Amino acid sequence: MATEHSVAAPSGDQTRIHNIGYRSYDGPRLGRAYARRSLYSQSLRGAYGLGRSVKSKVLPMLLFVVMCVPAAIMVAVAVATKAKDLPVDYTRYAIIMQAVISLYVASQAPQSVSRDLRFKTVPLYFSRPIETSDYVRAKFAALASALFVLTAAPLLVLYVGALLAKLDFADQTKGFAQGLVSVALLSLLFAGLGLVIASVTPRRGFGIAAVIAVLTISYGAVSTLQAIADAQSSSGSIAWIGLFSPITLIDGVQSAFLGASSAFPGGIGPTNGEGVVYVLASLGLIAACYGLLMRRYRKVGL
Repeated sequence: MATEHSVAAPSGDQTRIHNIGYRSYDGPRLGRAYARRSLYSQSLRGAYGLGRSVKSKVLPMLLFVVMCVPAAIMVAVAVATKAKDLPVDYTRYAIIMQAVISLYVASQAPQSVSRDLRFKTVPLYFSRPIETSDYVRAKFAALASALFVLTAAPLLVLYVGALLAKLDFADQTKGFAQGLVSVALLSLLFAGLGLVIASVTPRRGFGIAAVIAVLTISYGAVSTLQAIADAQSSSGSIAWIGLFSPITLIDGVQSAFLGASSAFPGGIGPTNGEGVVYVLASLGLIAACYGLLMRRYRKVGL
């Protein structure tokens, strides 16, 4: 709180010297943990347009509905026809809906970081008490959490519908748990890639285009090369080609260790030994994304 004292100068009545005194703040200081939690919660809310304008809510909410509607339709068909199993495995759903997931990442990763870069507010975050690691962790965790909500919600719809259709409880619970593990890894990987790409430019439009390009071009190129290898009877190279696209990385991990059917040509997924390489590549890529973000924001925060 400031107090102001005016002292009239001898040179004239219109000249004044203002002595502004400041009192120290004696209230509670919530510290880094509170600031980090606040940044995380606000970033997570922002990923679905909560607390923002109606226009900002349209796309994320629409994509969320698009993710859940096919699952609801599958459940309705399974209940109506008294099917003995769901049309799609839990681990396959995210692979099928990868275009929607990629569009969500492309729209929300730039929203999370581009405005801070554009308006040069990042140094204000780092003034005190937040540090670079706090900012990066909060943003990373928020986008990964938003992606997990997006990808796990339809799996929950499938699971509840399967129980309503009186399908085997043990099999459905096991499949649901495997699906959650798969989408958790996918959320971390896609969040890291999206944030790294978006942090390169303060222009949101450029960030959206770059994220879409990286995710779609990499998947298209890998799928094409795998199809060529399959046509030339070079099945041994199909699994190794899959290491160069985020979505095929997830496909390889879940087909090797989570009992999922592979979307690779011929249904030939990686073996357990190759699956270990897939896991290491996925975790290494996530760690590399985190490291790149730390390096990027250390420079920006100067």
